[in-house]
Amino acid sequence: MRFNKQNWLRRRILAALIGLLLVVGMVVFSFLARTTATLDLFVAVNGNDGWSGRLATPNSSMTDGPFASLQHARDEIRLLKQRGRLRGAITVYVRGGRYCLSDGLVFEAQDGGTRSAPIVYRAYRQEKPVLIGGRVITGFVPYRGQILKAEVGSQGFKDVYFRQLYFAGERQPLARYPNFDPQKPRTGGWAYAAGKTVPMYDDVADEDRHSFACSSEDLRHWSHPEEAEVFVFARYNWWNDICPVKAVDPATDRITLAKDASFEIRPDDRYYFQNALEELDAPGEWYLDRRTWTLYFWPPASLIGKEVMAPTTRNIIELRSGTTFLTVRGFTLECAEGTAIALSNTDHCLIAANTIHNVGDYNGNGVTVDGGFLNGVVGNDLDEIGRHGISLSGGDRVTLAAAGNYADNNYIHHIGVYYKQGVGIELSGVGNRASHNLIHDGPGRGISFSGNNLVIEYNEIRHVDLETEDTGAIYTSGRDWISSRGSIIRYNYLHDIVGYGRDENGQWRFPYHAWGVYLDDNTGGVDVVGNIIVRCPNGALHLHNARDNRIWNNVLVENGLQQVEYNGWTSNWPAWKTWLPSMKEGYAMVEESPAWRAFRNMKLRPENAPLADGLIMAGNEFVRNIVYYENPSADYFKCANVPFDHNVIDGNLIWHFGLSVRVGNVTDEWEAWQKMGLDLHSVVADPLFENPGRDDYRLKVESPAHKIGFEPIPINRIGPYRDRWRATWPVVETEGARERTLKGEGL
Repeated sequence: MRFNKQNWLRRRILAALIGLLLVVGMVVFSFLARTTATLDLFVAVNGNDGWSGRLATPNSSMTDGPFASLQHARDEIRLLKQRGRLRGAITVYVRGGRYCLSDGLVFEAQDGGTRSAPIVYRAYRQEKPVLIGGRVITGFVPYRGQILKAEVGSQGFKDVYFRQLYFAGERQPLARYPNFDPQKPRTGGWAYAAGKTVPMYDDVADEDRHSFACSSEDLRHWSHPEEAEVFVFARYNWWNDICPVKAVDPATDRITLAKDASFEIRPDDRYYFQNALEELDAPGEWYLDRRTWTLYFWPPASLIGKEVMAPTTRNIIELRSGTTFLTVRGFTLECAEGTAIALSNTDHCLIAANTIHNVGDYNGNGVTVDGGFLNGVVGNDLDEIGRHGISLSGGDRVTLAAAGNYADNNYIHHIGVYYKQGVGIELSGVGNRASHNLIHDGPGRGISFSGNNLVIEYNEIRHVDLETEDTGAIYTSGRDWISSRGSIIRYNYLHDIVGYGRDENGQWRFPYHAWGVYLDDNTGGVDVVGNIIVRCPNGALHLHNARDNRIWNNVLVENGLQQVEYNGWTSNWPAWKTWLPSMKEGYAMVEESPAWRAFRNMKLRPENAPLADGLIMAGNEFVRNIVYYENPSADYFKCANVPFDHNVIDGNLIWHFGLSVRVGNVTDEWEAWQKMGLDLHSVVADPLFENPGRDDYRLKVESPAHKIGFEPIPINRIGPYRDRWRATWPVVETEGARERTLKGEGL
């Protein structure tokens, strides 16, 4: 055979190419084998940050196993991402035990996932990892009597001015006068500003907001008065301030503050002093001397087997701007000066099935979602929170672009420890939602909202407004004219709302001056549909110069002084004149936005709202509601400054147990009320609830409510529900005002 050099070269080149492809293929295969589609990492208290983190437990030779810290797991994921070694979902499983996050845990944009490859930090199986935003304090020695002291600067607290102290898992009171009264936690333990009582709503010339008169028996003498503070409910009893003391004048018994309170501090306003060593005179009280970083503490029980702990970080976990598709699930978080979990401009992040308690100062929440899109706070248990349980914001007020952030299926109680207008859930912005939550035992409202197209549905709220007055279980205000248009309050169960304040005679009362749903100061365009509102001291609903609202298909049962209250303004009222500039500014902000044209009556400028007679409150509809009350002295409606020809009240079912149906400030005669064109098609009859004595407000088949077109309320869907994202199930409600406090305080 003749040798063909050309064919030989071709075969050699082909063989070389095949070999090269095999080598490349092996390299690619090897790389893909090391670039996993999914990755599980593990963290444990007996782990080591020098190990791989791929094992749930240490191996037998103790050469590999889980990481020791969440920070290292986060940093490992960062490193693998940088090397291009990650393509799929990542789960960091955290074993049971306690993890000290004394400097907090921060996630940045680089730490997030994607829709197809999310990143999850979660408890391992049914174990209980606890994340602590502080440190344990030890080294206590006797100081004086029952008071102990400990040098904390060398224990990680150097220059850490903590304002909370926990003993055996319970928050302890800062040294104060008068002392906290555990038998009367709300009505006891107060001093009262001296002087002649001034009616709350009367203005007084030359008042300031930074001083008040102290009775001579309450005047204190401190070696460092500049460290002392005043915890005070000023003038309106709407909320409190905590203000540093600037000076004490024993000659005039006057206290001057280093900053203004929210309002003037008037005679009989309640307050106490705190944060002075001289006031440390009761079990549980404590004081931190910043000059020597010495903690003074009177333990309420033996220290043996119990821990003393204080926060060292502001927030325990932060998800910062740009973080996406990251989940925090199944942890217990406690001991933080500020907020347990704070999200800022994140997208598609989920905070689920966590237990959050003992966190937050005056400005610290359980969970804060500030901006971003489609972030969820789901199935968490939250209690003993300094300010709000959950705060949600986000969305664009001008374009009405929705954020879609939501708080769903949470159990929230005992909030507002320091900030007494603290609420279970605070909603603001556009297109955010609070649903299926159970909220109780708060000093102020259950849910407070301000924004647009917000949804509040299927929540149960009870025993809130325990320390404030002129408030409601669900509250909003419209002082900018455009809030909270487009929002919906539907299918909520609001009951046993309380309120605490002074009556016209200056006597403190409890329950007092609170409603179920409160649409305050020009609130417009809200739908209140299908709610059950029971036993609120002033009434189920209060519309305060509100307009263009629809109150449809609600059940209102045994609500105090009156069942519904409409209070309007006139164009000459100081409040109207005060807020008109901000209302005009709010209207101008959205006037040219096409999205706003769909809202009811948005063609009306605020300056054109007063009618010819000066009345303003108009456009409200109270239709197809069931009103049921037995109290012989209670009214059906109470109305003031209401142009009835510009509001619709009709098609309702009212039952006053055979007694006359009266309207406060208007008429004691039902026939006269109807002659005014109101309730012309309404029915006075027993609605025939299944068992109202047991709060069962389902309707019997023969109920006359069906004749007015009343639509059944989905009662069985209200409140938390069983779900894989819930922290606990069933929800076991913690004792509070319902079980012990109100009777214990003689109220």
